[in-house]
Amino acid sequence: MQIFLIVVLLATAIVVPQDRLRRPREALAANRLILNQKIAAQFAPVFYQGLGDSPRSDYITNFDFDGDWNGDNNWWNLDNKAFPLKAYIYYSVKETATHYFVHYAFFHPRDYKGGLVTSAVVDVLMAEALRRVGKDPTGGLANDVALSHENDLEGCLVVAEKRGDDPDKAVVQFVETMAHNKYLKYCPREVSNSACETIDMDGERPRIFIEPKGHGPERYTGDTKQLKNCVNGVMIYRYTGRAENHDEISGKEIGYDLLSIYDTFWLQAQKGENETYGESLDFESRSFFRILTGQAPEKVEHNLGVLGVALRGTVGFKNKSRPPWGWFDSSERDRPRGEWFFDPAAVIARHFNLGEGFSTAYVYNPYFKIGM
Repeated sequence: MQIFLIVVLLATAIVVPQDRLRRPREALAANRLILNQKIAAQFAPVFYQGLGDSPRSDYITNFDFDGDWNGDNNWWNLDNKAFPLKAYIYYSVKETATHYFVHYAFFHPRDYKGGLVTSAVVDVLMAEALRRVGKDPTGGLANDVALSHENDLEGCLVVAEKRGDDPDKAVVQFVETMAHNKYLKYCPREVSNSACETIDMDGERPRIFIEPKGHGPERYTGDTKQLKNCVNGVMIYRYTGRAENHDEISGKEIGYDLLSIYDTFWLQAQKGENETYGESLDFESRSFFRILTGQAPEKVEHNLGVLGVALRGTVGFKNKSRPPWGWFDSSERDRPRGEWFFDPAAVIARHFNLGEGFSTAYVYNPYFKIGM
């Protein structure tokens, strides 16, 4: 009996501390998610969405506005007003010793900049050419042609410099947008850098214009040239922490809420090709720098594996829209796919010719399992 009691007591002594150790880790993860939301909200841009001849197709919303994660029913479900179009922007936060990096992605169920017939014909011809030649005969030019397609996800990157340990004191230094396979580089007026154009700010929130129909983003200027195709005006999206319904507002201003890329598009991408993704790609191993508390930066590798890389779409040009890790600059085709999203610190350092004062070693990057 005494031996039995000793065994029970020892087992309890072993199990209880392990359970108690697990709770702080869970609390740490929960606190990090709260911090991510706070950082993303702090720098959430003001979006000026141009409205073309089909305004509902230009409204920014969530991918599963129709209640599912099927990519090949979004085009037609957009016309069904039983599915409310609420204003959401997706986000992802990464952090180095010196900066915060926040990607923002905005979704439209349709890209309608080209005719459906033309888009479908080009898609068929491309598929046949790939079958016969084994590569894109246009050298990538087909990606820049005005083609309609189901689903459209584009975005921007906001980089803020830390000013001490308080995130509230961080200041935006750099902004990049991804528009039709090209990175556009911007800086606030207070920042001097020969690699960028000036972008107007609303406090620490960049002002971003999104074109109608094709939804490519760039800095907002409001000039005649920029607004020439906005035949139904401009809808202004401001972060309010509440996703307003487009059908329930009056006027041309709407409040949006934030959704985590990690918990949505990234989670779905782990399955490879599925109802959400029509194509997949093996991203293989990537090297990057991390820094642990009290240690020097170290170079490590992480295997990203096979991920969904093109949103499933059957209308117009098939599977044309990509998640953030599928975005690329057509002038940087030699760079690893997804680099702008997975390793933004290294990309920004290269784009803006930054020195040692700009850290590229991550203290938090969930895609590389750092700080989780």
